[in-house]
Formats: sequence, structure tokens, C-alpha cells
Amino acid sequence: MQHRELGDSGVEVSEVGFGAWVVGTDWWGDRDEDDALDMVEYALDQGITYFDTGDVYGHGRSEELLGEVLAERGDEMTVATKVGYDFYNNPQAGHGELPKEMDAEYLRDAVEGSLDRLGVDSVDYLQLHNPDVAEFTPDVLELLDELREDGRADAIGVALGPSIGWLAEGEFAIEEEFDAVQYVGNILEQDVHQHFVEKIREEDASTSLIPRVPHSSGLLNEQVTPETELGEGDHRGFRPDEWYETGWEKIEELRFLERAERSSAEGSSGDKPRERDGERTMGQASLQWLLSFDEVATVTPTFRSKDDIDEWAAAPETPALSDEEQARVADLYETNFGIDRFDGMEKEDYRTSVDGDDLRDAGLIGSAD
Repeated sequence: MQHRELGDSGVEVSEVGFGAWVVGTDWWGDRDEDDALDMVEYALDQGITYFDTGDVYGHGRSEELLGEVLAERGDEMTVATKVGYDFYNNPQAGHGELPKEMDAEYLRDAVEGSLDRLGVDSVDYLQLHNPDVAEFTPDVLELLDELREDGRADAIGVALGPSIGWLAEGEFAIEEEFDAVQYVGNILEQDVHQHFVEKIREEDASTSLIPRVPHSSGLLNEQVTPETELGEGDHRGFRPDEWYETGWEKIEELRFLERAERSSAEGSSGDKPRERDGERTMGQASLQWLLSFDEVATVTPTFRSKDDIDEWAAAPETPALSDEEQARVADLYETNFGIDRFDGMEKEDYRTSVDGDDLRDAGLIGSAD
């Protein structure tokens, strides 16, 4: 496993990270806490050192569980958390978004709560959780500087969401040279990713990028196939059916990225047969595509089994995408993989807090005139 730095912070992260939103929650499939802890330990054993959690995940339970591993193996781990949702005064209702609270005084208390649950005096990487651009107030920016100066956080950044979009927020963070920006980005959903890469290069900024959902909700690692029936409560079920239907067609156009023989052996956890025997699976290629950008520090897939950890932790050691492969991917994306029907998700549906001005400025949607 290779490591990269978050901005100029000195904080190093493994190129493949562990999205700890699966720890202490049931949004990505039910598992008991012992199983979740076992997966964290197993990921560490496979070389994954970066773990990304948030105070709202399980209303603090994800941090508490991660803290149990930190107490034993903290010297092996780089930990990020997020603050900004007021779960203290609001119960969780399904997958609905809780009220945000970006007041500086609240955020200061929230950070202390996170540190207590993690059992540490400081966190490696602290993120504001899904702020709107108007919430980057002078008081909040001053607080972030103070937290770094006081040694409560070694790196500062922002996690954008929920869902895909939020260009104005990412642009602001890059202009202010936050250490990192987290967002939804993958080989099937490149718009936001490519925009932030270009912005960093234009600004000559030190900000790093952290793409999440690198497997596009299970398509690129083929955990969601035409035969898959997503269970009630599965977070991936919020995608429209048309999006999955066109996605399966796009996967067929990307088969050239695989350098693997099909294995008939069942995975150790009882999952469907995986592609194991070659040099690079589709799931690994999708991570390699993101890691081909120098601006990307780490990617945070959603691990659902030890088989996932085995495969994706090994992704950085597989062959990097060639220039020819990169060019072919770019051509396919430019032509929507040759698909000319609606996939259920318009670029106009990308999330924005500025009435779409950021999307129009980026040329993703047409002008308002």
C-alpha cells in the first residue's frame, strides 16, 4: 500500500481508505458491531491505514467503535471525522438528512465530543460535513484555524454532499487551500471530479481530493447486477432504475479495463464468484482510474466484506491505466458510452446551494436565459 499527503498538512493517508460510515450504522447492510470491528482490524492487516468516520454516523457510535481499535492500534491509523449535523437534538428518521448546525460555538463543542468518543486528544483530519457555501463564515474559518493551531486537528477539509454536486463549496475550499475536499466521483460520474482537478490546477492549490463512491454504488465492482434486488433500507436504492439499467451497459463498454480471468471459486465470505486470477479486476481498475490523478490523495470505497478488502486494498499494486486506456475512457465518457436514452439522472439534478450558478459557470448546465 502506498501513501499520499493531504495537502501540505504532513498527514499521510493510504491510497485506499476505509469509509467507516458502514461502522455503527445499517445503511449499507446489517452487520453486528463485532463484525464491523473485525472488518476494521482486517483492513489494517491488509495495509489500509486511513479511516473516515463522522459524528453523525450511528449518532456517535461509529466514532466510539473506531475508538476501540484506536486504543489498541492507533499508531497504525490515520483517522478523519466530520462535524456539522446536530444529531444531539434530533432523532434519525430513516435516511433523511438531519438539521445542520454550522455555528462556530456548536462546532467547537462537536469536535470535543468527537475527540471524546474516539478517545484521542487530536484527530488527524477534521472535515465540515456537507456545508453550504454560505456557511463558510468568518467565525467558522477562524475556528478551523484555531483547531489546527491548538493541535486539535492536523489537517482541515470539507466533505461535500449529500449526493453529487456542490461545486461552489469545493471551489471555495480549493481557493482557501483547505487540505482536502471529499466528494462523489468515479469513472461513470466524472463531472465534479474533473471540475475540481481543473480548479486545483488553475489555482495551483495544494488541496487534495478524496473521491467517495468510487464504484458508483456497486456497479463498477459488480455488486449490483441486473439480477440484484436491493433490500429495503439499502442506501443504494435511492438511485433510479434507469440509472442502473444504463450503468450495466456502460460497464460492458469498460470491459477492456479488466486484465483478469474469471474465477469460479466462491469468495471466502460466501459472496458471488469474484474475478481474482488476473492482474486487474474492474473494481480495481475503477480505483486505479481515480488514483491516476496526482490531485487525489485517497479513495474511500464502501467495504461490505473481507473479500472487498482483499481486492481493493490490492488495487494500487495492479497495473496503472495506460495512456491508451485513459484516452478510451475519456472518449466513452464524452459520448455517454454510446447510449442515447435518458438514464434517470440529469445534470440539472446535481446538488447546488447557489441556484445552479456554479453548475452554469462550469458549463454543466445551460444558462438561465
